[in-house]
Amino acid sequence: MSGATDESGIESDSATRASGNSSLTDARISFKRWLVKTSRNPYVTFTSLVQPIIFFVLMAEVLGAIAGGAISQSVSSDVSYVTYLTPAIIIQSALAAAAVSGIGLVDDMETGMFDKTLISPMHRSAMFVGKMLSEVVRITVQTGIILALGYLLLSVKSGASVDHYLQTGLFGVVGIFVVAIVFGGVFMAYSNIVALVTRDREATVMIANLLTFPLLFISSAFLPLEVLPDWIQAVAVANPITYGVDGIRALMLGRDVMSVFEITSFTGFWNTVIPAIGVLLAFNVVLGGIAVGLLKRASKADVQ
Repeated sequence: MSGATDESGIESDSATRASGNSSLTDARISFKRWLVKTSRNPYVTFTSLVQPIIFFVLMAEVLGAIAGGAISQSVSSDVSYVTYLTPAIIIQSALAAAAVSGIGLVDDMETGMFDKTLISPMHRSAMFVGKMLSEVVRITVQTGIILALGYLLLSVKSGASVDHYLQTGLFGVVGIFVVAIVFGGVFMAYSNIVALVTRDREATVMIANLLTFPLLFISSAFLPLEVLPDWIQAVAVANPITYGVDGIRALMLGRDVMSVFEITSFTGFWNTVIPAIGVLLAFNVVLGGIAVGLLKRASKADVQ
């Protein structure tokens, strides 16, 4: 009798899920919820934006005085370090926003909202997509602020024009936002994986920072790879930050700047941008698939 009751309950649950909203509607509902939740907690957004801005000003002043020779040899003598550094700060800003994505998930677990969502008819993938889209809004805003700040710093230092700052014009601006968003998706997925595995706020923050912050220095973010130790150059090949920075840097400078391997299948900056986006999308597929799989496993555990 109890077995029949269990089977009936599971069938009823499946029927309820089947008659729910479409994936698109579920994603929109999830997106709106997470966007409202983020807006009500501005401290996380403020912190994730202020840290890259402080880094931007300090790195431009401290490293700018000694990195000129390396930039001249690796890229060009007419490239300012502020211009060279701007892609790194955009990526760092996206990284800071994405790395705390899992904290919201842990908060839901602690308040019981996560379990309520799991037993609802909402599609698991839509739940994750909606959450990521809310983070995309934050990354988009922060990218625009950093891009404007970079030009402001360059203008104050050298009086350079916008065309000198961003060689590919409006198309380049759109491309920069695309690369930043695709890159952010990698670490959003990673942060949510950590949250689903640990189910602990402190552990999510510590593990995210333990991996993400050092990766900035094991990449082409702040200095050309050619002047860094061989082991850093080797690790940079598998570092998504390298591809995010190189992709945006190519769009800003209007030239091929891929630092980990050479591609000649395309022309100009496309030899960097296309492979960079391709690698980042591959990271998104793998890590996003793992995150959705963990959500589905949590849902099955809840039904049982």
